[in-house]
Amino acid sequence: MLKLIGILLVAVGFLFRLNTLLVVMVAGIVTGMVAGMSFYDVISMFGKFFIENRYMSMPILLTLPVIGILERYGLKERAEALISKSKGATTGRVLMSYFTIREASAAVGLNIGGHAQTVRPLVAPMAEGAAHGRYGKLPEKLKEKIKANAAAAENTAWFFGEDIFIATGAILLMKGFFDSVGMHVGVWDMALWGIPTAISAFIVSWIRFKQFDKYIEKTMKKEESQQKEAI
Repeated sequence: MLKLIGILLVAVGFLFRLNTLLVVMVAGIVTGMVAGMSFYDVISMFGKFFIENRYMSMPILLTLPVIGILERYGLKERAEALISKSKGATTGRVLMSYFTIREASAAVGLNIGGHAQTVRPLVAPMAEGAAHGRYGKLPEKLKEKIKANAAAAENTAWFFGEDIFIATGAILLMKGFFDSVGMHVGVWDMALWGIPTAISAFIVSWIRFKQFDKYIEKTMKKEESQQKEAI
């Protein structure tokens, strides 16, 4: 039972918003030492798995500098300005459009989005731009809510969309777990049962983003009335 202390450490670390990488490393070291491993063995295992999986980090290491350069030269500003000129665009519609593309691409095994690559430099500014084009200057609190909903669109679409693709890590992980406990379930069966949840996630997100548009409208009307009263 004591070997599960790593889970508690991760939960506490996330609760107090500590550095994620530091929390995970400390939890891993403590768990290994509680399990009877020496500190040297634990650190050696960290190094071994890092070397074996170092290519997994290559897309991130190659993408971030490019995104940084694009942001430096006004990518976010151009994305916001472009969408703000569209009269029919709303924050909810922008987010739902991205959600649809992201979930559909994930369902066929294509990873064409991500927080660093797409949400931060493109989706969030475009969602803000849609609201700015309709209501003018936005309060900071509302901007943060728009960013949070953009991140939620990414997480939800990717999480439920990838479970439809049979070669994704989540499906293979579940397949390995079921095999280890003697339950023989095919990857096609798991992918098939991922479709209803993906459809449900799509419907729920569509409702949420419709409600979010109404929330933005209500918030901006309240902001406008408060400004008039102040005058």
